[in-house]
Amino acid sequence: MLVALHRDCYHYISPAPSPTVNDVPAFTYVNKAQDTAHPFVIPQFTTKDYSSFFLAGALCCTISHGAMTPIDVVKTRIQIDPKYKPFGFVSGTRYLIANEGPSALLTGFGPTAVGYLAQGGAKFAGYEYWKKSFATFAGDQETAVKYRTAIYLGAASVAEFFADILLTPLEATRIRLVSERGYATGLVSGFTRLASEGGVSQLYAGFLPILCKQIPYAIGQFTVNEFCHELALRNMSEETKKSMSDLSKFGISLGSGVIAGFAAAILSHPADTLLSQINKGHGPTGSMIYRLTTLAKEAGVKGLFAGLGPRMIMTAGLVSSQFLMYDGIKHALGAPPALEIHKE
Repeated sequence: MLVALHRDCYHYISPAPSPTVNDVPAFTYVNKAQDTAHPFVIPQFTTKDYSSFFLAGALCCTISHGAMTPIDVVKTRIQIDPKYKPFGFVSGTRYLIANEGPSALLTGFGPTAVGYLAQGGAKFAGYEYWKKSFATFAGDQETAVKYRTAIYLGAASVAEFFADILLTPLEATRIRLVSERGYATGLVSGFTRLASEGGVSQLYAGFLPILCKQIPYAIGQFTVNEFCHELALRNMSEETKKSMSDLSKFGISLGSGVIAGFAAAILSHPADTLLSQINKGHGPTGSMIYRLTTLAKEAGVKGLFAGLGPRMIMTAGLVSSQFLMYDGIKHALGAPPALEIHKE
């Protein structure tokens, strides 16, 4: 069923009997069994709505990624520093604190917060836009539901592509700060030094690998979350949905986010490892494809998945908290609910 739905309340929004100019049904679904027309309104989001989506996405991503900085620091060291190869997450954390002090766990906090402020806003607002656009392009309710997987995949991929244009220079700065002790004192000095040493080409050296990392990440994040919600709600009656306790709603959202986070981590981890290597300057000279292929061969399967355990923990926390915060912030801003395309 194609409806507008609040994840935090699970109430179906009925289409207005007399749509306004700004709320015109994108298509009409015909119930063949009854031969009567039932309009399903695809929301016509305004500029203000997309501003709310952007702000909600920006805040949820910068808060969650900023809070996960210590885990990300240890994960990055395990991936690219030979001294950390024998360590797991806990032992690696102890080794880092013993050698560099507790403050080392917050290395790269500045570029992490700023980078994901921009990327998170563009990604979440972009996903809302492209999901609605692709659902409208499907032409009718039956087709949209049938091809909902393609809609989710396409919306997540396109939104992430544009978001990564904003993220890449700041992610390159973050990785350099984390991987090279004493490289710079913070975001501004690190960004300035990286830009002066290598120019725009150095800032965007990791653009292709970051796409290879972030697009699978976004696919796992959004697509798996959509299907987890669909699975949880599919066999519930309307009465059950309306009478669900807040704890049950929270549990569904949290569980869906955790599973989506695991999927996002597994799908994107090999490229995440290669991105760390590229941004540290590892690998041969030549085209990006050649460098990535060579580094992948050198690392092997085991090397490409080094640090996956702590990253799965981090990503499960990131994704689940992001969806919970995103819905809460949207609700606080008075933003309209997202478009849901679920098979009943």
